[in-house]
Amino acid sequence: MAKTPAQRIKKHGAKAAVPQHHLPPVINPTTSRTPEKAQSNSNLILIAGVVASLFLFWYLHLLTLDQLRQLTGGLAMPDSLIGGFDPAYIGQLQAVMDADALGQLNYVHKTAGTLFPLIFGFTWLLLIGTNVARKAFRWALWALPLLFVVVRLWGNVAIDGVLAAEAPDAGQVALASGLTVAGWVLLVLSLVAGGAAVLLKSRSKKAAS
Repeated sequence: MAKTPAQRIKKHGAKAAVPQHHLPPVINPTTSRTPEKAQSNSNLILIAGVVASLFLFWYLHLLTLDQLRQLTGGLAMPDSLIGGFDPAYIGQLQAVMDADALGQLNYVHKTAGTLFPLIFGFTWLLLIGTNVARKAFRWALWALPLLFVVVRLWGNVAIDGVLAAEAPDAGQVALASGLTVAGWVLLVLSLVAGGAAVLLKSRSKKAAS
């Protein structure tokens, strides 16, 4: 029967041969995070975000909101009017939209109308952040998608409120219209900012090489 380390020390003293036990290393060197691996992960997230944003834009503006025109006699939803709308147009919509149609628009705003700006905003923040090194310039470009998210979500609430009101005043309509126009403008500016960020990085790489 093998003796324990304590028994060996008691019998042989300092000359006792005590087996050494070595614990395996905690850190696996094969899992080290290299800059190349981090960049690859960012690229995968960006690709997924861009694809999701394109799908949600198509689903929201080109499919769902367009289908709702069947409930309004061909009148477009306020969200689709790039140039905005006036109280007269809201009155026309209220005259042809019943409670079911209003409920469907509200549901669209809470689902795809919320997911699209959030996913687009996150994707564009990552796109700009991974391509722009200068902090001040990066924050300036980040402001565009951040404002887009806030304006679009606020616009959803404003449009629902205007259509649900029995007699919306001109100020409510002007706010909803202004948010709609601002949302479209910020979307275009965000796209330009993302393209500029990618272009600047490619030029800096060429200059460095």
